[in-house]
Amino acid sequence: MQIVRMFRHLLLPHWWVLRAFPKSMLLAIERAIGSSEKRHQGELRFVVEANLPLSRLLRGQSPRARAIELFSKLRVWDTEHNSGVLIYLQLIDRRVEIVADRGIDARVGPAFWSAVCRRMELAFREERFEAGSLAALAEITEALLEHDPSTGGGTNELPDAPIVL
Repeated sequence: MQIVRMFRHLLLPHWWVLRAFPKSMLLAIERAIGSSEKRHQGELRFVVEANLPLSRLLRGQSPRARAIELFSKLRVWDTEHNSGVLIYLQLIDRRVEIVADRGIDARVGPAFWSAVCRRMELAFREERFEAGSLAALAEITEALLEHDPSTGGGTNELPDAPIVL
């Protein structure tokens, strides 16, 4: 199984991700994040990765471990209210992982994040990338509104633009 995974990651070109997530969709996601963050104290980051680097494949890095690595690297954990949320899409493995900072995770819980991931994966299997992404952002927004509403005047601590690796 690991050999098959490695070949898939090495053989599919990086530009493949832009077929599933064209620039127009990335802009729609960026607008949804910007709109969402005006309503609560959370900070959202959206990362799409087509294939893992060879070094990570050789280590057998899981999509979850990669999401945690990016959560740290992108400093999603370093927000004023500890309410950063990273949505990580690993397209070749067809996995979605959400990593939430301790401030919001303690209030929302892992079952919620897992359910959002599974719904996104289902939409992606049906090639509904934009609908699945925007629906997930709407669900997360509702959870953040309930558990971490805006007190007004908050600053945007992290960029809204999705990252394509």
